[in-house]
Amino acid sequence: MKLKNIFGILNLNLFIVACIIVGLSFGLVGLLEYCANYQGPLKQPKILIIKKGSGVQKISTHLEEEGVIQNAFLFRLWSFYSGLDKKLLAGEFKFQPNSSINKVALVISSGLTVKRRLTIAEGLTGNQIKNIIFSAPGLIGEVPNAFWREGTLLPETYFYSYGNTRLSIVNRMRENLDQELKKAWLTRPENSPLKSSAEAMVLASIIEKETAINTERSIISGVFHNRLRSGMRLQSDPTVVYSITMGRRLLKRALLKKDLNFDSPFNTYVHKGLPPNPICNPGVASIKAAIMPARTPYFYFVADGLGGHAFASTLKEHIRNVVNWRKKKRRAN
Repeated sequence: MKLKNIFGILNLNLFIVACIIVGLSFGLVGLLEYCANYQGPLKQPKILIIKKGSGVQKISTHLEEEGVIQNAFLFRLWSFYSGLDKKLLAGEFKFQPNSSINKVALVISSGLTVKRRLTIAEGLTGNQIKNIIFSAPGLIGEVPNAFWREGTLLPETYFYSYGNTRLSIVNRMRENLDQELKKAWLTRPENSPLKSSAEAMVLASIIEKETAINTERSIISGVFHNRLRSGMRLQSDPTVVYSITMGRRLLKRALLKKDLNFDSPFNTYVHKGLPPNPICNPGVASIKAAIMPARTPYFYFVADGLGGHAFASTLKEHIRNVVNWRKKKRRAN
């Protein structure tokens, strides 16, 4: 056989082998893509935490153990082939039923972590908010003690992800409070007895503790504005409670007559004007009410026995309202 023919046959054989290899390769890739996009075993939505520092080996094993995927090796193979192995992130992720390996890998590499909800109610003290934030699952880190002062944190609903810092939540609360206070302060009337936005926060905190009824906030604010202009003591019961507890605990009892004389700069039965600092963390509605009170002739208010308050312009009217409230209280008991 001629040498030329031999080389021709060899080249043909090599070409055939190459074609077979390429064909097999495409076949394997096609098979891998098919398997990676085949529906997974998960029957219900599932939330999993991928810890920081977890590599593809640890992640794939965890996913298989939790029943999110059927085969850890296939997950690793697909991750390496698709380049997602370098994009897998730590966090808390939600996987939908029947999610394929490809979908699972895309979720983990997307950074779209589960958003947790944290609601801070209006009127809580800094210490109460601290307890809530430190009890919230998934948050980490410390917060300087100075950041828990009353009147510096805006109560509302905040969203966070697993692994976020507590300080990040507190900073958002502080920033939101500053923004809302600045906006509200710009609306103050020219004749306001409040000398600064800091004083507005003090009054807002008292209003917040006096009522939870939206329609009453501006009226109660009007009462306190009238008293401040007239040089009368505010005589607010919540300031007495704060004088006794300083926001560190609940009083867990009704106020006694002797409590009204409790010696504290926060006690507005003893001292004229506003307390030195807020007594809680008020919401936006109370901040706005403190700065923009209702025009009212009232100087007094007392519980009406129905969840709201009875307002009066004179002490005589007020005493009558107090008598009525006591009658209702006795009947209720």
